[in-house]
Amino acid sequence: MLGLGAATRIFVATGATDMRLGFNGLYALVVGQLKQDPQSGHLFLFANKRRDRMKILFFDNFSLWVCARRMEKGRLHWPVSEEGRVQLTREEFALLIGGIDLGATTKRKWYRRAVAKKENSSQKLHEWRRCDDISTTRSDLARAKRIP
Repeated sequence: MLGLGAATRIFVATGATDMRLGFNGLYALVVGQLKQDPQSGHLFLFANKRRDRMKILFFDNFSLWVCARRMEKGRLHWPVSEEGRVQLTREEFALLIGGIDLGATTKRKWYRRAVAKKENSSQKLHEWRRCDDISTTRSDLARAKRIP
């Protein structure tokens, strides 16, 4: 299960990718073709020419991951771009891996609340980090709420 935070972006290499590529080959494609930092924590998606296989490269602050998917039936409806790359939203990513053609969908205007800015107070920053930490326990959260 991939945990996608609000700041996680999803980048797609729109051309065909050799699925024999491993960590180093996909890392080089992210730097060269997608013009991104592979260790940024964002997701990078690649597919073969037939669009029946997909690989995802991502970094989780400790290690580099490569996830592979092979479609037994059907094909992925891969986005097309002259630039060779596309950025997806989390919703578009869910549709893509669910087999929905993104080109046949209509994007509606949708209100999204702006991301809250962190305050300069060191206590507030400490509280913010604690609440975002996955390994936070209930007692940690209770202590964080008591910080003025």
